[in-house]
Amino acid sequence: MSVLVIAEHESGVLKPETAKVVAAATKIASHVTVLVAGHNIAEAADHSAQIAGVQKVVAVDDASFAHQLAENTSELVVELASDFSHILFSASTTGKNIAPRVAALLDKSQISEIIDVIDADTFKRPIYAGNAIATVKSLDSQKVITVRASAFDAADTQAACDIEARSQSIASQVSEFVSIEQTESERPELTAAPVVISGGRGMQNGENFALLNGIADKLGAAIGASRAAVDAGFVPNDMQVGQTGKIVAPNLYIAVGISGAIQHLAGMKDSKVIVAINKDPEAPIFQVADYGLVADLFDALPELEQAL
Repeated sequence: MSVLVIAEHESGVLKPETAKVVAAATKIASHVTVLVAGHNIAEAADHSAQIAGVQKVVAVDDASFAHQLAENTSELVVELASDFSHILFSASTTGKNIAPRVAALLDKSQISEIIDVIDADTFKRPIYAGNAIATVKSLDSQKVITVRASAFDAADTQAACDIEARSQSIASQVSEFVSIEQTESERPELTAAPVVISGGRGMQNGENFALLNGIADKLGAAIGASRAAVDAGFVPNDMQVGQTGKIVAPNLYIAVGISGAIQHLAGMKDSKVIVAINKDPEAPIFQVADYGLVADLFDALPELEQAL
């Protein structure tokens, strides 16, 4: 058996999710190949070759893959697929865009958002917003899988393995890259930050989210939000943590004014340490918190910032 991992990268820089997907891949088989498809990807390919457990990196550097459009990238993956028993993607926006197309082209059933590997055919994945864990066994000879990266620790580093450069171009006939609008921030990316502090409906308005800034700066944290805060228009939806937002598992997660709805818990309950600040002692968030402070956030946050 051999596994093909599709690398996640942006602007030629490898994303940390790739090392976590490789960690999952090494639990399936000993032979792991990483595909890095894009444009000007030499740095990403070099870093992929240094992830422990990777035997080979296939680098396809062409302008047609510059923005990892799902249509042409999926065709590339299918062309390589015959040599592999498993094809793994991160359960990210990019992975969720490409993986279903690969599964459809191969006529296989996709296995989504695995959080553990039992054996080469059997995996665990959350269902019902994480309230239950399903153990699924696939009889397909070839498996297309998305991996919830937050459930796996990143693989260590190794001496660089071989990089096979391929010259290939696949132009999509049905889609084209138009533009991208990104929020620029000096803070770490939400899904990769070691510390996350999130605000909920208890923040009352968007201006009050400024109370989180000083704490985030001192902890080197990313700032998130609950769906209630996003739906209320307090903050943009790219800050949303939860089942319908971003899945995070930082070393420290601080929930401020968040009651702890099931959908939010599904996106952060794998955090190593959870701290909750809420004035309602019956808030469900306290059931998953390692440390809970029953207090008015408008009193607690300035005191916390000062203490830090």
